[in-house]
Amino acid sequence: MDSEHEQFISGENDELKQLKERKLAEFKARKKMSKPVHVTDADFSETVKKNPVALIDFWAEWCGPCRALAPTIEELHKEYAGKVFIGKLDVDENPQTAEGFQVFSIPTLIVMKNGQEVDRIVGCVPKKSIETVLKKHLG
Repeated sequence: MDSEHEQFISGENDELKQLKERKLAEFKARKKMSKPVHVTDADFSETVKKNPVALIDFWAEWCGPCRALAPTIEELHKEYAGKVFIGKLDVDENPQTAEGFQVFSIPTLIVMKNGQEVDRIVGCVPKKSIETVLKKHLG
């Protein structure tokens, strides 16, 4: 094998190694954030402002429909990682934000775009309904 061919193969191997390392790092980062982030009154404003599109689940531990919706929220968190920030705000522990957004029924999902509310879903709804709303704001 000539030296030019060996350099080509060596460069190809280095590129493949870098690609593999990058993909592994992305996978580890996604796995680390496998659950939606718990948002509080203290960090709500900053969190939604720094994420171009955010879906916040206003919920409470005692709420049956909220618990029924939780696996869907976790699936969306994984599927929309890097596209939509998905967080959960416990209305009992964070009444200031819940009151500020006039959340009177839970679960309530609020879609925020550039820090502003752009859509709202109230109740335990199918995943497809939530995805339809998200896609509308991602386009």
